[in-house]
Amino acid sequence: QVQLVESGGGLVQAGGSLRLSCAASGRTFTNNAMGWFRQAPGKEREFVAVIRWSGGTTNYADSVKGRFTISRDNAKNTVYLQINSLKPEDAAVYYCAAGIYVRNYQLPAEYDYWGQGTQVTVSS
Repeated sequence: QVQLVESGGGLVQAGGSLRLSCAASGRTFTNNAMGWFRQAPGKEREFVAVIRWSGGTTNYADSVKGRFTISRDNAKNTVYLQINSLKPEDAAVYYCAAGIYVRNYQLPAEYDYWGQGTQVTVSS
Protein backbone atom coordinates (compact mmCIF):
# COMPACT_ATOMS: atom_id res chain seq x y z
CA GLN A 1 0.00 0.00 0.00
CA VAL A 2 0.99 3.58 -0.65
CA GLN A 3 -0.33 6.54 1.26
CA LEU A 4 -0.41 9.99 -0.33
CA VAL A 5 -0.95 13.24 1.53
CA GLU A 6 -1.34 16.51 -0.35
CA SER A 7 -0.81 19.96 1.09
CA GLY A 8 -0.31 23.52 -0.03
CA GLY A 9 -3.71 24.45 -1.38
CA GLY A 10 -5.41 27.71 -0.50
CA LEU A 11 -6.97 30.93 -1.71
CA VAL A 12 -4.87 32.89 -4.17
CA GLN A 13 -5.52 35.86 -6.38
CA ALA A 14 -5.49 35.40 -10.12
CA GLY A 15 -1.94 35.76 -11.35
CA GLY A 16 -0.53 34.42 -8.12
CA SER A 17 1.40 31.25 -7.32
CA LEU A 18 1.12 28.18 -5.15
CA ARG A 19 3.21 25.11 -4.54
CA LEU A 20 1.40 21.88 -3.85
CA SER A 21 3.16 18.99 -2.17
CA CYS A 22 2.40 15.28 -2.17
CA ALA A 23 4.17 13.16 0.40
CA ALA A 24 4.21 9.45 -0.29
CA SER A 25 4.73 6.71 2.27
CA GLY A 26 4.49 2.95 2.35
CA ARG A 27 5.59 0.79 -0.58
CA THR A 28 6.69 3.76 -2.64
CA PHE A 29 9.39 1.80 -4.48
CA THR A 30 6.68 0.08 -6.48
CA ASN A 31 5.50 3.32 -8.04
CA ASN A 32 6.31 4.00 -11.66
CA ALA A 33 4.82 7.47 -11.93
CA MET A 34 3.26 10.20 -9.86
CA GLY A 35 0.59 12.42 -11.28
CA TRP A 36 -1.51 15.44 -10.42
CA PHE A 37 -5.15 15.66 -11.38
CA ARG A 38 -7.80 18.23 -10.60
CA GLN A 39 -11.55 18.26 -10.37
CA ALA A 40 -13.76 21.31 -10.40
CA PRO A 41 -17.41 21.19 -9.25
CA GLY A 42 -19.61 19.49 -11.82
CA LYS A 43 -16.67 18.44 -13.97
CA GLU A 44 -14.74 15.25 -14.47
CA ARG A 45 -11.36 14.70 -12.93
CA GLU A 46 -8.75 15.88 -15.41
CA PHE A 47 -5.07 15.22 -15.88
CA VAL A 48 -2.68 18.03 -14.99
CA ALA A 49 0.88 16.68 -14.91
CA VAL A 50 2.90 13.51 -14.40
CA ILE A 51 6.48 12.65 -13.51
CA ARG A 52 8.27 9.33 -13.72
CA TRP A 53 10.24 8.32 -10.63
CA SER A 54 12.98 6.90 -12.80
CA GLY A 55 14.46 9.45 -15.14
CA GLY A 56 12.15 12.26 -14.15
CA THR A 57 10.30 12.49 -17.47
CA THR A 58 7.41 14.93 -17.26
CA ASN A 59 4.24 15.56 -19.22
CA TYR A 60 1.63 18.29 -18.88
CA ALA A 61 -1.87 19.05 -19.95
CA ASP A 62 -1.93 21.67 -22.68
CA SER A 63 -3.93 24.00 -20.44
CA VAL A 64 -1.11 24.24 -17.88
CA LYS A 65 2.02 24.07 -20.01
CA GLY A 66 4.36 26.94 -19.26
CA ARG A 67 2.61 27.76 -15.98
CA PHE A 68 2.81 24.54 -13.94
CA THR A 69 5.93 22.60 -13.08
CA ILE A 70 5.99 19.12 -11.57
CA SER A 71 9.10 17.98 -9.72
CA ARG A 72 10.15 15.32 -7.27
CA ASP A 73 12.45 14.83 -4.31
CA ASN A 74 13.31 11.15 -4.26
CA ALA A 75 14.94 11.34 -0.85
CA LYS A 76 11.75 12.74 0.66
CA ASN A 77 9.37 10.66 -1.47
CA THR A 78 7.62 13.90 -2.28
CA VAL A 79 6.26 15.32 -5.51
CA TYR A 80 5.58 19.00 -5.99
CA LEU A 81 3.40 21.01 -8.32
CA GLN A 82 4.47 24.60 -8.73
CA ILE A 83 1.56 26.63 -10.03
CA ASN A 84 2.24 30.07 -11.47
CA SER A 85 0.07 32.65 -13.20
CA LEU A 86 -3.06 31.21 -11.66
CA LYS A 87 -6.27 31.65 -13.60
CA PRO A 88 -9.85 31.40 -12.29
CA GLU A 89 -10.28 28.22 -14.33
CA ASP A 90 -7.48 26.58 -12.34
CA ALA A 91 -9.71 26.51 -9.27
CA ALA A 92 -10.37 22.90 -8.29
CA VAL A 93 -9.53 20.18 -5.85
CA TYR A 94 -6.09 18.93 -6.78
CA TYR A 95 -5.32 15.26 -6.28
CA CYS A 96 -2.02 13.46 -6.21
CA ALA A 97 -1.92 9.94 -7.66
CA ALA A 98 0.61 7.13 -7.80
CA GLY A 99 0.72 4.38 -10.37
CA ILE A 100 2.62 1.11 -10.34
CA TYR A 101 2.53 0.69 -14.09
CA VAL A 102 1.26 3.77 -15.88
CA ARG A 103 0.87 3.62 -19.64
CA ASN A 104 -1.69 6.23 -20.54
CA TYR A 105 -0.79 8.82 -17.93
CA GLN A 106 -3.81 11.01 -18.71
CA LEU A 107 -6.30 8.43 -17.50
CA PRO A 108 -7.20 8.38 -13.78
CA ALA A 109 -7.84 4.63 -14.04
CA GLU A 110 -4.13 4.05 -14.68
CA TYR A 111 -3.26 5.11 -11.14
CA ASP A 112 -3.47 2.83 -8.14
CA TYR A 113 -3.37 5.22 -5.19
CA TRP A 114 -4.88 8.63 -4.55
CA GLY A 115 -4.55 11.32 -1.96
CA GLN A 116 -7.46 13.07 -0.31
CA GLY A 117 -7.07 16.24 -2.37
CA THR A 118 -6.25 19.84 -1.61
CA GLN A 119 -8.46 22.78 -2.55
CA VAL A 120 -7.15 25.56 -4.76
CA THR A 121 -9.37 28.63 -4.93
CA VAL A 122 -8.63 31.54 -7.24
CA SER A 123 -10.07 34.98 -6.67
CA SER A 124 -10.39 37.33 -9.62
